[in-house]
Amino acid sequence: MDSTTAGNTDVALLETTIGADLVATVERMGDHEALVECATGRRWSYRELLADVDTVARGLATLGVTKGDRVGIWAPNCAEWTVIQYATARLGAILVNVNPAYRAHELGYVVRQSGMRTIVAVRDFKGSSFADMIDEVRPDNPTLQDVVLIGEASWDELVAAGRDDDTDLAAIEAGLEPTDPINIQYTSGTTGFPKGATLSHRNILNNGYFVGELIDYTQDDRICIPVPFYH
Repeated sequence: MDSTTAGNTDVALLETTIGADLVATVERMGDHEALVECATGRRWSYRELLADVDTVARGLATLGVTKGDRVGIWAPNCAEWTVIQYATARLGAILVNVNPAYRAHELGYVVRQSGMRTIVAVRDFKGSSFADMIDEVRPDNPTLQDVVLIGEASWDELVAAGRDDDTDLAAIEAGLEPTDPINIQYTSGTTGFPKGATLSHRNILNNGYFVGELIDYTQDDRICIPVPFYH
């Protein structure tokens, strides 16, 4: 005998993609503030955020990143983390969250297990050289083709390439589905190798939307996010 339960269905699920949702938000309230990085004082309106997201998305496209490719992000909380998450979503690429506490052997496992082809990282964090650990694992992971370091020349080159590129992101967006995989999040690996959970546009958007609805968020609220972006 089966037992089932169902929650309230009065409010419909969002059936769109992360990129399309951002574009729709810009159309509604493009001049509203979208992102503030307290550490540097940098601020973006929704329109400015979309412009930077699209530039980075086109920059990734010049590297050959396409729908379904795995792009790692290995960094503490920063504005570029947010930009990369949206940029990969615009391309239909799958963002792989990498724990900033990982050592080289854990990084190597995640790169290999996810099939990562590009990684965006900071050079170092809390005394650990991410750049050196990436160099250490690359020989054993031939799928890892491109390394972009935030705040370094490779990041500037990515942005510059995106500004000069004319990839039609709207056309790419039109070919994406809400159920497409868009993010891989790994467990801590305390009881064995980390395990990757794959999320879709639909997963992420509806989780955020319904949590916000339950807390009664409005467009006038500001949310401080001190917890790590990677999980």
